[in-house]
Amino acid sequence: MGDGPSIVGIGGTTRPGSSTEMLVRAVLGECEMLGAHTQMFAGAELLALPHYNPGEPQRTDGQRALVEAARGADGFVIGTPGYHGSVSALVKNAIDLLEDTRTDARVYMDGCPVGQIVSAAGWQATGVTLSALRDIIHSLRGWPTPIGIGVNTIVQRPFDESGAIIDESIAGAVKLQAQQVMEHVRGTHMRRAAK
Repeated sequence: MGDGPSIVGIGGTTRPGSSTEMLVRAVLGECEMLGAHTQMFAGAELLALPHYNPGEPQRTDGQRALVEAARGADGFVIGTPGYHGSVSALVKNAIDLLEDTRTDARVYMDGCPVGQIVSAAGWQATGVTLSALRDIIHSLRGWPTPIGIGVNTIVQRPFDESGAIIDESIAGAVKLQAQQVMEHVRGTHMRRAAK
């Protein structure tokens, strides 16, 4: 996949091409322009994952692919719709699979920057879901980027019909989040090399 850092995207909804999925892909695209290679686990892949069951050691191909990508990741971008004040079950189920890394040398998202994206029908849902997502990232030992992207789909139209970002503030936030992810990754690599 190349020599650049690996950034894994997780997010979307049951609807292919949702604004949540497209926003994660946009941040990953900016990361690629900054030298990363990326892998995306979008709504279709997340929908195919069985419910996480810690008592069941057998994993599907999709579950194994997600866990292996997470093991090799230098950073993450996670996007979720705001459903009833929190992260969607679809996205949370995928995140819960990272429990399979609990005995690894690097557990969960330890030391990795994690960009957060929330799209919801209202500012309250956007804000509380972004806060919930940050708490989840902290519990997985990840470093949430200072900028989280919250999109109120009632008043903001992020994309045109071709999928290009048309809202300048969202485009700026996407670019800044990618920069923050990549700067953290580079700093982490420099600190490890200095040891």
